[in-house]
Amino acid sequence: MSAHFEVYQDKAHQWRFRLKAGNGEVVASGEGYPTKANAERGCEAVKRAAAEADIVEAKAA
Repeated sequence: MSAHFEVYQDKAHQWRFRLKAGNGEVVASGEGYPTKANAERGCEAVKRAAAEADIVEAKAA
């Protein structure tokens, strides 16, 4: 199976998404949204941002 987003409703009736790798491991998850459509837009936003994202090292505080 290839990587994919799952959209689901949690126990608090909020819509969420998670990105799963091809092996089924969750590699990212989103915040709660009031509607399924908003969660789906969150998936699209992650797809757009990740395509342009650089990898940077976080500096210790």
